[in-house]
Amino acid sequence: MAVVERSDRVGGACVTDEIAPGFKVSAAAYVSGLFRPQIIEDLELDKFGLRQIAFDPQAFCPFPDRRYLLLWSDVERTCKEIERFSKKDAEGYRRFSDFWSSFYELIEPMLLSPPAAVADLMDLMRGPEAEELLRRLLFYSAEELLDEYFESPEVKAALANQSIIGHFAGPSSPCTAFTLSHNLLGNINGVVGAWGFTVGGMGGIPDALAAAARARGVEILLNSPVERILSRDGQATGVRLRGGRVLEARAVLSTADPKRTFLGLVDPGSLPEEFLRAVRNIKIHGAAMKVNLALSELPDWTALPGGPGPQHRGSTYLCPSLEYAEEAFADAKRGTPSRNPWMEAVTQSVLDPSVAPPGKHTMSVYVQYTPYRLASGNWDDLKASYADRVLETVAEYAPNVPRAVIAREILTPLDLERRFGLTEAHQSHGEMGPDQSFSFRPVPGWSSYRMPLKGLYLCGAGAHPGGGVMGAPGYNGAHAVLEDWPSLRA
Repeated sequence: MAVVERSDRVGGACVTDEIAPGFKVSAAAYVSGLFRPQIIEDLELDKFGLRQIAFDPQAFCPFPDRRYLLLWSDVERTCKEIERFSKKDAEGYRRFSDFWSSFYELIEPMLLSPPAAVADLMDLMRGPEAEELLRRLLFYSAEELLDEYFESPEVKAALANQSIIGHFAGPSSPCTAFTLSHNLLGNINGVVGAWGFTVGGMGGIPDALAAAARARGVEILLNSPVERILSRDGQATGVRLRGGRVLEARAVLSTADPKRTFLGLVDPGSLPEEFLRAVRNIKIHGAAMKVNLALSELPDWTALPGGPGPQHRGSTYLCPSLEYAEEAFADAKRGTPSRNPWMEAVTQSVLDPSVAPPGKHTMSVYVQYTPYRLASGNWDDLKASYADRVLETVAEYAPNVPRAVIAREILTPLDLERRFGLTEAHQSHGEMGPDQSFSFRPVPGWSSYRMPLKGLYLCGAGAHPGGGVMGAPGYNGAHAVLEDWPSLRA
């Protein structure tokens, strides 16, 4: 068994970079939480160095008027925070949490199994309460869902953030309640709904997986880009690497996105035209870029000065209102990087001092909306100036950050595509709406990880249950291979 990786290290977009001596940042993927506990247990990844730290609070949301909202893992503690904005919303948050608890109990068992057909899913959701849950998830925008529970604009803004991460949509767009649901499936060390850090950076996850694989006899070939997935008589037979080396195999598992896999690596004559047409039509609009920083000091947030404190121990969302997010998205729809970008920032060095020299810090800034396709200009020319705009926006909330920058790493949408092979810079290998989920992922009729070319399996984020460094598509795809192994031609 062999794993082939085009980079000089495993992990794809889930890697750690050193951007200045002693400063380690998570280059693209930057927070963990969705990686399934069952996989960690099955592969004993803790024995191979995997450590995760859950955020608490989960989020810090500063506002321009110097108020702020902290979202804690404990519901009652969050309710006390919300009471400063609206006592009615504190009660709404209790009901909102109950709603998501019901969702988690229903969906979590489906993650490590082949996707249910949508008809079967509908049949499962019988009874008034279940039908109402399904109606909200499949058809509501995040704004519509939040309107049912909350009145405070600030509370709505804080809770809407998870609905748009990595999604080419604003919070009022249809089906963004479904995107919100996916991002609430986290689980770190038994804390349901949690997000957090991988100690040492996100590269710790693939490093542990690689160590576990090598311990089981797997060969890992780095700097070995696949040039072509080979086939004969309707079955995959192996891969040809750049340089000409051929690896023969009974099964080929691709974790590249569907478009890159089927439109770039497979001989189109070996796949049905209707399947290729469906792949071409997958919605895949990259919406984000990264700016990673080495800092001489902590961000000093105007809304909650000083620290380190709770304002540095989770995600910081820079989005003061739903209208702000919608305006940022409107810019992107026109092919323009958002004048006032939506951002999520994390300072891993506070919870994990191993990523920065003593007394120094790291900051990872995830930026939306930055469209892959620009109406004018190109990302190579805009790269530095737009990173400056990102820092200007951060400075509106933490004025000390620009002068504290020692080094920065800028990954535009074009950089994300070039470096990590993400078609159109989409982190989830395709939009995560209900029309591209469950048995519709990657395309209708081909959701069981088995593809039209026998022996070829799709096991990346473009397969069920989607993106977010969760490991589930690979887990499910591997089980499909094991089921098929006796029938695959040697």
